[in-house]
Amino acid sequence: MFVKINVASFVVALFVVLVEGSNVIESIVEDHEHSIGTQWAVLVAGSSDWYNYRHQADICHAYQLLKKGGLKDEHIIVFMYDDIAYNSENPRPGVIINNPHGQDVYKGVPKDYTGKYCNAQNFYGVILGNKSALTGGSGKVVNSGPNDHIFIYYADHGGPGVIDMPIEPSIYAKDLNEVLKKKHAFRTYKKMVFYMEACDSGSMFDGLLNEGLNIYVTTASKPDEDSWATYCSFSGEPCLGECPPKGFNNTCLGDLFSVSWLENSDLQDRRVETLEKQYQRIRKIVLNNGTHGSHVMQYGDLHINKDTLSKYMGFNSPTHTSSTNNYPTNSRHVNQRDVQLLYLLSKFQDAPEGSTRKSEAYRKLSEVISEREHVDKSVKHIGQILFGVNNGPEVLNIVRPAGQPLVDDWDCLKSFVKIFESHCGSLTRYGRKHVRGFANMCNAGIQRDRMDAAAKQTGSS
Repeated sequence: MFVKINVASFVVALFVVLVEGSNVIESIVEDHEHSIGTQWAVLVAGSSDWYNYRHQADICHAYQLLKKGGLKDEHIIVFMYDDIAYNSENPRPGVIINNPHGQDVYKGVPKDYTGKYCNAQNFYGVILGNKSALTGGSGKVVNSGPNDHIFIYYADHGGPGVIDMPIEPSIYAKDLNEVLKKKHAFRTYKKMVFYMEACDSGSMFDGLLNEGLNIYVTTASKPDEDSWATYCSFSGEPCLGECPPKGFNNTCLGDLFSVSWLENSDLQDRRVETLEKQYQRIRKIVLNNGTHGSHVMQYGDLHINKDTLSKYMGFNSPTHTSSTNNYPTNSRHVNQRDVQLLYLLSKFQDAPEGSTRKSEAYRKLSEVISEREHVDKSVKHIGQILFGVNNGPEVLNIVRPAGQPLVDDWDCLKSFVKIFESHCGSLTRYGRKHVRGFANMCNAGIQRDRMDAAAKQTGSS
């Protein structure tokens, strides 16, 4: 039995179904956007100079990920010194890559706060939505409302209780957490997620980030642990596995924790992958690198990790959904604190014998080695003056139990760093690892005049 169909009526009916179906899809998207409000992102590369290539590469990759996920440029705020893309050492001028496959991640990245405007004051002002606190830059701030979701990603060097910016001053853990508390008091967000790549990054939140702020944090390392650069290649050393392309033989393209979460976010379906799933994946990847790994940590309101990545990073079209991704595990990893040294050593080895380049490279390498030795010896000597030859090293390296902040008196810590630098010279990014020693001096009740005398004696010896 055949049914006679009115073709015109069928076409009209089909059109209605398609339109209604389209409206349903749009409705779902609108409901999703309404449920999470506006999605904001703040991306920070806290370093400068070619040997720190990886930090700006990480941040640019994050921008591309968020942009493809549907976040708008007016809601993505980027901090980076911006001295890498057109650096004289860049073999691909105007291009930045974050993995050996070489896809450009620099194109289209907003230049909101670059050069001297990439600083702590502007970072705080942007988070708080306080335009009056800004000095230069695009003027963009997180002008969020009570139903909005905020994602902050920071990549750079760090030390116990401190992270760097290209322009001084550094960011201390106490100050950062006070800014986050103030942001919560303003009631201008619903939930916030903060990813931090830096050595000792756990110390920026451990014992400091209160629960109940609706903030979830993932850090690259424990409070007393270094983080690692990846996709590295340096002259004179074999590169096994996935290596940077030709011309990138004196740097690292990314950081292990950062590349792991970025590539996971690219490959997994962010509508399904939760923060908790990503945390577990990345923790396993980073930790499984043996002596070249660290313990990825989480802090704050852990219930937030049940949220999907899409709430903070937008939607994506996943290219792979396997749960066995290894990401950069088949690559060379380098301790973040040693990248500059290997970069300078690589420059020295590459320079022709007897050339001006060779002598200049040797001078710079020797200078950095001397700086490192000077900082190490100076801090050790101050510890011996204050606590005795035998007890000094032990006291300086005390690590407080989990859940306790690095130091009780942060003003004391800041003043001790200033005292050290006034008598012994710059602490340097490498020397940030000794901030724990200064914190332990404060925790032991050392007064400022004693610290000043010990530092003065050390600096004059």
